[in-house]
Amino acid sequence: MPGERATVRGTADVGRFPGASPPTRVELSIQKVGEKKAEESACCRWLRKMCPCCFCQKYATIYDVTHTVELIKPPALAPEPDGTKPANGESKETEVMKLGVRSVHLLSSKTGRNRLEHHTDLYHGDQLIVRRGQNFCVELEFNRPFSPDTDKLHLDLRTGPLPMVSKGTHVIVPLVDHLEDKRWGAQIAEQDGNKVKLSVHSPADAVIGLHGLTVTTGSQKEETPNIYTSSENIVMLFNPWCTDDAVFLDDEEERKEYVLNDIGQIYYGTEKQIGSRTWNFGQFQEGILEACLFILEKSDIPPSGRGDPINVVRVLSAMINAQDDFGVLIGNWSGNYSQGVSPAAWSSSVEILRKYHSSHGTPVPYGQCWVFSGVTTSVLRCLGIPTRSVTNFQSAHDTDVSLTNDVYFDEDLEPIDYLNSDSIWNFHVWNDCWMARPDLPDGHGGWQAIDSTPQETSQGTFRCGPASVTAIRSGQVYLKHDTPFVFAEVNSDKIFWQRNSDGTFTQFHSEKKAVGHCISTKAVGSDDRADITHLYKHPEGSEEERIAVETASRYGSKPDVYTPAVAEDVSLEVRMEGEGPRMGADAHLSLLVKNLSSEPRRTTLHSQVAVMYYTGVVKGTIKKEQLPVELLPNEEKTIEWVLPYQQYQNQLVDQAALMLTLSGRVTETKQVLANQTTFRLRTPDLNITPLGKAVVGQEMGAKITFTNPLPRTLKDVVFRVEGLGLQKGHEVVVGDVGGLSTVTLTEHFIPTQPGARKLVASLDCKQLTQVHGVVDIVVLEE
Repeated sequence: MPGERATVRGTADVGRFPGASPPTRVELSIQKVGEKKAEESACCRWLRKMCPCCFCQKYATIYDVTHTVELIKPPALAPEPDGTKPANGESKETEVMKLGVRSVHLLSSKTGRNRLEHHTDLYHGDQLIVRRGQNFCVELEFNRPFSPDTDKLHLDLRTGPLPMVSKGTHVIVPLVDHLEDKRWGAQIAEQDGNKVKLSVHSPADAVIGLHGLTVTTGSQKEETPNIYTSSENIVMLFNPWCTDDAVFLDDEEERKEYVLNDIGQIYYGTEKQIGSRTWNFGQFQEGILEACLFILEKSDIPPSGRGDPINVVRVLSAMINAQDDFGVLIGNWSGNYSQGVSPAAWSSSVEILRKYHSSHGTPVPYGQCWVFSGVTTSVLRCLGIPTRSVTNFQSAHDTDVSLTNDVYFDEDLEPIDYLNSDSIWNFHVWNDCWMARPDLPDGHGGWQAIDSTPQETSQGTFRCGPASVTAIRSGQVYLKHDTPFVFAEVNSDKIFWQRNSDGTFTQFHSEKKAVGHCISTKAVGSDDRADITHLYKHPEGSEEERIAVETASRYGSKPDVYTPAVAEDVSLEVRMEGEGPRMGADAHLSLLVKNLSSEPRRTTLHSQVAVMYYTGVVKGTIKKEQLPVELLPNEEKTIEWVLPYQQYQNQLVDQAALMLTLSGRVTETKQVLANQTTFRLRTPDLNITPLGKAVVGQEMGAKITFTNPLPRTLKDVVFRVEGLGLQKGHEVVVGDVGGLSTVTLTEHFIPTQPGARKLVASLDCKQLTQVHGVVDIVVLEE
C-alpha cells in the first residue's frame, strides 16, 4: 500500500540476522512525511480510551505503523537520574523519581530455564529462542523499585520491516494479574528491589521469526513515557509441544526424532536394491537458525503470514529450489557439475545453508531430489515443524494430469520415445511435515507431503504441497495443495498404448502395481528403515485401493481410460538375485515366463536395455535382442539375461541406473506381454574405522578405506568428510585412483561435543557416484 514502505539504514533489516557484523541495537522511530500531522487512527483512539495513561496522544502514533526501522549503535548509558528539580519550595524527598529501565536481561543462557523448558538448548549461541504458546521469563532492572499501584509498564514486540498492530507483527504485551492461553500478557513473577522478573505468555498462533523488544514505562499521571529498546532480539519458533499449536505432535519420541534429531537417513536406489545414506541435518549448528530466518525474509511470505505453518511450508517448498525465485539450491540432472558440487557429494545441509546465507542469497550449485529433501528437513525442523525425508520407489511423474503413467508403442511394439513424456523415477525423495489442516474437511490433518524438487509448477511457481497424506490415500485429489500430482507419484496405473494403422491408439495392457513401492523413512529412535506405504495407499489390489484410483481418475484428463480386464494365461516376471548386480561386473537378471493354460504357447520377447537417469529419463539404448520362447502346457521357464560389463562401462550416468523393457505377443491368443524393470549397479561403501579414544578436547583419528571396483582408473577423486560435534565438513583431494586399487585416508580431529556422534564421508568423481560411508563414535566427557 502507498506509504507503507519502510526506510532501512544500517547493516541488516529488523527480522534478519546481520551476518558477521558486530552486535547492533534495534531502535524503532517515526519518520515524518510532510508537515501536516496525520489524523489519529481508530485503532489509536481505542487504545487511548482503554489505557489513557499509557496511550496518550503524544505517542499513540507509535502503535499504528512503524514507518522507519533503524539499526544504530547502542548509546552510552545516561547518568542515573537523581530526581527532578523541586518546584514551589518542595523538597526533593517529596518528589517521586520518574520510572526508567536501566537494563533488560532476556535470561537466554543455553543452560537456563527459558531455553531448557522451550527445548531450544541445542541451538548454537546464547540468544533467547522460545516457542510460541508457552511462557518465558525476562528480567527488568529499573532506576527505582517498581510500584504496581502507581507505575505503568508494557512490552512491545515488533517483527518485519513494517510492524503493524492490525497485522500481528507489532504486539503490545500488557502487564496483567493473570495470564490467559490465547492472549499476549506479562505477569510479575518475582520482584527484588529494583529488579522485576516477568513471565511472558505468547498465544499458540503467534507470528514466528525475529522480534525486537522495547519496554515502555510511565505512571498514572499524564506524562511522557520512557521507552527502552533492548539490544537483544527474541526468536519465536513453532511449538510441537503445545497442544494449541497447529504443529502439535502428541508423542515425545516422535518429537525427539522429527524436531530434535539433527542426523538422519535418506533412502535411494530401486525397490529391490534399497540403499541408505546418512545425512547431517544440522539444524542446531552455528549460523543455521540465522540462515533459515534469512530464507523466510527473502521469500514472498509477509511477516503477518508466518504464523500459519501451511503458508510457511508452501513458501519454503519453493524457496529451497532456485528455479524461479533465487532460492537455496540449483537443480542439475545433466551430469556436468563442473561449476559446483555434484549432488551425490553432499552429505549435509549445513554447508549448503551457510553458503547461501553468507553469499546474501546466491543459489548453491547443485542439488537433486535427496539434497532438496535433506535441506527442507533441516529448515523446517529448525523452525519447529516436525518433518521427515520420505523416499518413494517407482515414483511416477505425471506430466498431463491424467493421473496415469502412459507408455506408447508403435505398430511393431517399439517404444515411441517422443510421446513418452511421462516417466517413472527409480526413486524420488520429498518430505512429510506434521500439522493441522483447518482449511480442509475434518480428518485431513497430520502428515502433509511437500516437495522442494522443481518438477512441475503450482500456481505459477515450482513448489508442491502441502498435500494431505490422508487425502492422497483416499484419492481425494480435489483437496489442496497439489494432491493430484502426489497421488500420481504413488498410486497411478501404468497404461500401455499401441498405435493403430490410422494413427489412433488402443490400450492393450495396464499395470496396476507399477508405481509407489516401499515408501520409506527413517524409523523413530533408530537407523532402521520404516515402510510407510500404508499411509499413502491402501494395500495393492484391494477394493479400497481400486476405489481410490477410480475416484482420483474422475478428476484427471483421461477419466474414461479404464476398460474391462481381459483373460491372460501367460505371465512375464523379471527377478534379481540377492542385492543385484555390482558395478564393474556383468549384470545378470532372470526372466520368468509362465504358461497358466492347458495348451502350448509361443511368443517372441523383444528386449532392450537403456541407460537412464534416476528420474526415469532415458539417455540411450545400449543393447537390443529378440528371445523366442516356447512353453508347454502349464510350463514355467526361466531365461537368463546378461548385460556384459563392456557394454555399459562407458555409458552410465548418475546413480548407475538401467531399464530393461520387454514386450511380446502370444501367437495363439494375441495376448500382449509387457514389462519394464529398473535396476542399478551397486557401488561399494567407504569403510571408516575410528582410531584412538573419543574424548572431548583430545585428538583422535579415523581411517577411511575405499577399493575401486572398476578395472579402470578413477579420475579426480575427491573425498568429503564431516561429523557434527567431531569436525567441520571439508574436502580432501585424492586425485586418480587406479583400477581395482585401494586408497586409505586417515583423518585427525578433536571432538567438541560429547555423546553419540556420526562421522560421514562420501566420494565424488565422474566415473563413480553414490559412494559413501558412516561410522558411529561415542564421545566421552573430558
